[in-house]
Amino acid sequence: MRLPARIYSRWRPAGVLLLILLPGAGFAETFNLHSINDSLVGEIKFTSARMSDTLLDIARENGLGVEEIKLANPHVDLWLPGENREILLPTKFVLPYAKHEGIILNIPEMRLYYFPPGKKGAPAQVETYPLGIGREGWGTPYVTTRIVAKQKNPYWIPPESIREEHAEMGEPLPARIGPGPDNPLGDYAMRLGLASYLIHGTNKPFGVGMRVSHGCIRLYPEDIEALFNQVSLGTRVQIINQPYKVGLYNNRFYLEAHPYLVEDSEQFEENLTSVVRIIVGLTDEKKYDINWDLAKEVIRDARGIPVEIGKLKTPASGVIAESGKKLTSPGESRSLELRLETSLNKK
Repeated sequence: MRLPARIYSRWRPAGVLLLILLPGAGFAETFNLHSINDSLVGEIKFTSARMSDTLLDIARENGLGVEEIKLANPHVDLWLPGENREILLPTKFVLPYAKHEGIILNIPEMRLYYFPPGKKGAPAQVETYPLGIGREGWGTPYVTTRIVAKQKNPYWIPPESIREEHAEMGEPLPARIGPGPDNPLGDYAMRLGLASYLIHGTNKPFGVGMRVSHGCIRLYPEDIEALFNQVSLGTRVQIINQPYKVGLYNNRFYLEAHPYLVEDSEQFEENLTSVVRIIVGLTDEKKYDINWDLAKEVIRDARGIPVEIGKLKTPASGVIAESGKKLTSPGESRSLELRLETSLNKK
């Protein structure tokens, strides 16, 4: 088996897993963090599609959203992947560059990270879930807030703007929708300290991992139930915009790139500024070796799969590769002092 894109074929961990899917076996990923500096978790996995599978089925059964699995398998048909077709599961994650506390919602990645309160004598943990986000024009604001209310079997009172939109489409909404299969909030909802914004379930699970909501955050029914039962009132919620994430693990840098939101093209298109800013924060201005050509390629492909792009320089004499040889080839990497003003956009 091999990763289906040329740059990803350069890296594949020895511990890649082949999974056999079981019907209805949805789950969230939970990882132990053995160090406060851990910023790379999980592993790439593979599975074989069954005759009756769609990519949507495989995504949900493996804790992934629709766009995530499409990006990782660009040449696989969404509705008819084909019996025994090998499917890559992008279940290796660079953690967002933010305070690892409470809930982090990384909007362009369409993924939620939850850091449960620590337990004495036990390693810190992180759980991660795919999510659906607001479509263009109904974005979620990038702020830090908190969970201010929780409700099981919620009622939904559609805002007037949403009722007007549905009326224009010939699909009028009642002023109040009670619990049940017609409620778009699903069975669980957690209200944020922002007017009209919720983290909730859904009666349309196929929308998880897509831009379909009016700004709220949607999770699979099984995921919101698990999260709802763990999260306390007052839990910190950070809503961030990081299509490009950088992690440092064993002195190696990993870049994970997702498509930026279309309204953010001016900020992120062919722009590595956010990548450099994260590296600055991770390394405290130590020197490093980065293959910037590879970094740009990872960003252009935006497959959502972490790729090793460089290493920290050791205090003695530079970066040491796994083979024991120094990475001194100009074609492979070039060493820079970490400076935000460095121009990285030259092609």
